[in-house]
Amino acid sequence: MVSLSHFNSIFELTSYFNSEDKCKRVIRDSRWEKGDIICPFCGAHHCVERKDGRYRCNHCKQNFSVLVGTIFENTKISLRKWFLAMYLISCHKKGISSVQLATDIHVTQKTAWFILHKVRTLFTQDDNIVLSGVVECDEMYLGGRETNKHEAKKTKGTQGGAKTKTPVFGMTMKWKTEGVNFQTGEVTEQTHTYEVAKRVKDTKASTIIPIIRHFVAEGSTVVTDESSIYNGLDAYYNHVLVCHGEKEFTVGSFTTNGIEGFWGHFKRVIFGTYHFVSKTYLDRYIDEAVYRFNTKEQSESQRFGYMFSKAIGTCYYRDVKMSLAA
Repeated sequence: MVSLSHFNSIFELTSYFNSEDKCKRVIRDSRWEKGDIICPFCGAHHCVERKDGRYRCNHCKQNFSVLVGTIFENTKISLRKWFLAMYLISCHKKGISSVQLATDIHVTQKTAWFILHKVRTLFTQDDNIVLSGVVECDEMYLGGRETNKHEAKKTKGTQGGAKTKTPVFGMTMKWKTEGVNFQTGEVTEQTHTYEVAKRVKDTKASTIIPIIRHFVAEGSTVVTDESSIYNGLDAYYNHVLVCHGEKEFTVGSFTTNGIEGFWGHFKRVIFGTYHFVSKTYLDRYIDEAVYRFNTKEQSESQRFGYMFSKAIGTCYYRDVKMSLAA
């Protein structure tokens, strides 16, 4: 089976996936590595291949193609364009807009938007992850400045902030490992990070502290600014306060640079690439930014391989086109 993590350029990818049949063979080999074809309807094993290239389950008597049960199911778009789109999404460190993707793979902007959101459903964060050690916490507000708005759209009695923007809360776990520089033989320390970020209804202590307690193991070191919303963390964690209002940016070796670095990356993704993000789909853009941040040490081909492995899961139109009331 071909290793999807070995494609180091768009040229290599498009040269290899030069036909629909080759794309389908890779999907088949990825889904059923041992050759045991499993029915996506009833879960029965050892389905048989038909002469037309489809499969038949001898248990429930259903016929199905290799695309049933993947994000490619019922697609009218060429699989070669799907693979190219996924590779382009994995290549761009700050994301790619639907307008640019539409130009790159020669589809309509609406189709490119749908592809992007289908792929974003693969980036959903794991709510069962446990952060420990040193964890930096911070909140930010996403939205345009009041001074940049048309007079008819400005909110009276405010200059911006919580009243007109959407709050997002984030946590960054930091840890260090030792590595050897093979050229000099020196042992150096490398800092690694893992990010969790969520849209929140507000930034009150009653909202933020339960989120921290859900994700951060008790006894960990939690680093925050001096905001009063973090009062009470001392009962569960080693709480380190960095008083930014007093021009304090480090307390010993502790800072909030990790989470602030993520906010900087996230803002560049939103304002620099997408320009406008609907509140309805904001959670997906947050998940995408978190995924890119957590995989920044991976190559583009490794990200593509991960996306492809996650793509072997059903994603319906209703999952992508979320209700505006949601």
